[in-house]
Amino acid sequence: MRVGNPAPPEQSVLPLGEGDGTLRILVLGAGGIGGYYGGRLAAAGGDVTFLVRPRRAEQLMKDGLVIRSPLGDAQVPVKTILREHVQPGWDAIIIACKSYDLEDAIEAVRPAAPGALIVPQLNGLRHLDTLDAAFGAEAVTGGVAQIAVTLDEGGAIRHLSGMQGFVIGARHPAQQQRVAALHAELERGGFGPRLSDVIMQDMWEKFAFLCTLAGICCLMRAGTNVIACTEDGAALTLELLDTCLAVATTAGFPPRERFLAATRRMLTDTSAPFAASMLRDLQRGGRVEADHIVGDMLARAKAAGLPATLLRAAYAHLQVYEAQRG
Repeated sequence: MRVGNPAPPEQSVLPLGEGDGTLRILVLGAGGIGGYYGGRLAAAGGDVTFLVRPRRAEQLMKDGLVIRSPLGDAQVPVKTILREHVQPGWDAIIIACKSYDLEDAIEAVRPAAPGALIVPQLNGLRHLDTLDAAFGAEAVTGGVAQIAVTLDEGGAIRHLSGMQGFVIGARHPAQQQRVAALHAELERGGFGPRLSDVIMQDMWEKFAFLCTLAGICCLMRAGTNVIACTEDGAALTLELLDTCLAVATTAGFPPRERFLAATRRMLTDTSAPFAASMLRDLQRGGRVEADHIVGDMLARAKAAGLPATLLRAAYAHLQVYEAQRG
């Protein structure tokens, strides 16, 4: 499927809330991440609409958007819209799909994009180039989601821990005021969004952390606590982390000391169960974001001339899984 035009059309960028001052936010889908943040904001009175498929729209109309969380449950009546009815007029569009669904996501939101900030909450970094090509770099913000959620069989969003971090930041000077206004609106949702002035640093650190977590968990088919209990598990995990951090450093984003200490501690903790969502996807026989996370990190390591034995092994393991899955 074609993603955008070779030269994206110029965005007609308006101040957020142009008109009556109310920010209109479109959330692509009502799955785990987008559904959680969008649902929390809608529950607080935000003007949020979910772009969903007909079956999900019927479910949301019947039951509302259901959140089960250690931080408090919610059942929220929400507004929905189908793909064929999408038009311009939005202040921000939150995209929180899996990387392998990004091309379809772009086509779904394209009619809504003129004048809107595009707020991606995907793993990794490669999606930024794709979104920039489709909508123009001045429209696409940076973002990091720090949350573990899943959608259960009944359509409820299951929040798996007390972490609900949402980080947003401008990638272009022209975005700064609009991103700050959006951050102020998101604060109404009660999930403590953070406005970052170093969003690419934040994204690179998460990329390194997530690639290490996904790579080691999928390679060993276990959580980090189990891996760390083995003779060489913690050392292998930290070796993979060092490789990912070397890639980040080569790109101009060396890890901050606070991040480094917390990450090493978390990845080698033997007491707390901790596993990548990619491992859960793999264990249930689902699709995985191998190319977008582990594969992309490996490609960057090779381009920088860095040794990456564990990255190569992890990516090969995931490629074998995908080949056998068919």
